[in-house]
Amino acid sequence: MNNITVRLICLVIGYCFGLFQTSYIYGRILQGVDIRTQGSGNAGTTNAIRVFGKKVGLLTAICDVCKCILAVVLVGALFGNAFPEISTLLRIYAAAGVILGHVFPFYMGFRGGKGIACFGGMVMAFGDWRLTVVGLAFLLGCLLITKYMSLGSLTGVLSFLIGVIIRGQMGAYTMSQAHLTEMYCIVAALVVLAYVKHRANIVRLLHGNENKTYIIGKPKK
Repeated sequence: MNNITVRLICLVIGYCFGLFQTSYIYGRILQGVDIRTQGSGNAGTTNAIRVFGKKVGLLTAICDVCKCILAVVLVGALFGNAFPEISTLLRIYAAAGVILGHVFPFYMGFRGGKGIACFGGMVMAFGDWRLTVVGLAFLLGCLLITKYMSLGSLTGVLSFLIGVIIRGQMGAYTMSQAHLTEMYCIVAALVVLAYVKHRANIVRLLHGNENKTYIIGKPKK
């Protein structure tokens, strides 16, 4: 098996995991509604909070994070020893597949979520606790201060990209420069995808009318 083939296999494995759409399945089976017809029309954590409540939103986030972690762990177990020189890169391919499966699920007409919780799973499964701490700090910090989930999400994913590049160039991931660059490009593409999926949110942020998400407490009347 050559390196290109194993990359594609890891991507496909991740995509299959990404097809498990927590909020969509919950809505269809237990509520009899398509979450994409409610709230913001998105099949992700933030809209699950708005439509079904905080408990379902938390369940959605946990499941979407875990499906990425599971895909990354599986790929590491299958190919880590066979391709030790690119094991970190292969895990990134698996995580990218999960995000693509979540954002573009074929059985939902390629209309899924925005992939932020899955991105969080990639950060946690990446194996660099420093980047996990920084990413969570930016996401939760922005959310708690501004109440804008979109701003926290976009800040968090961008901080991960910057952190990966800095840590990679410091020699943290024991890969060749070519493989490091490939990894940077994949993560950058995923960050761009996150920003594209949040383009409506960005417009609302710029105009000051973005929807707020209250994780702790309730809005003041």
